[in-house]
Amino acid sequence: MSTLRVTVRGDGPSDDMLMPVVGWTLRQHLSDATTIDAQFANRFGPHAVRRKGLAGSIDVSLRLAPCDVLVIHRDAENETPGKRQTEIAEAIAELTADGWALPFHVRVIPVRMSEAWLLFDEAAIRAASGNPNGKVKLKLPQPKAVEGLPDPKAVLRELVRTASEATGRRLQKLDTSNVPRTIAANIDDFSPLRKLSAFRAFEDEVKAFAESWQAEE
Repeated sequence: MSTLRVTVRGDGPSDDMLMPVVGWTLRQHLSDATTIDAQFANRFGPHAVRRKGLAGSIDVSLRLAPCDVLVIHRDAENETPGKRQTEIAEAIAELTADGWALPFHVRVIPVRMSEAWLLFDEAAIRAASGNPNGKVKLKLPQPKAVEGLPDPKAVLRELVRTASEATGRRLQKLDTSNVPRTIAANIDDFSPLRKLSAFRAFEDEVKAFAESWQAEE
């Protein structure tokens, strides 16, 4: 039995919603004899930042949570995935030039926002609404369309509001700020994401890492 230490670096605190996605994807390509010890880390909080930008965030993440594989998340948002890939490469090069012995890293670059990766599981959305047995019809976007949504976070929150079947003051008080975490935690199978180009790119890098890791075992 071996233990794989994984650190997920997010753009912000709410990106810990990616932890179930990362864990599931790793389990698809690692042997059952490997235990995954995953931690979420980002530059937000009471710790010193020694450098600016993405390199600074990676620096902090690795000091908070040393690991065997670093998962670097960057939403593409208004940039191209290629631009984000270049930013990550430059940050890695900056740290390497300063003497960092960096672990293997894989990149997670959703086309818009990571919330788009949660728009396929109706049961999980209903569970996050607090009304898991609701019957109201939910109009989930087609899987291949989610990467083109301008604001998937807003779509996700509106789906949760609809699923709650709440009205009046109860609807006004409905807190949707943490629904991405709740939805992700309620999903057991992320294989529908393989329809998305960004997820396939991420899984390809995970597979390459897993093959390298297991070859050294």
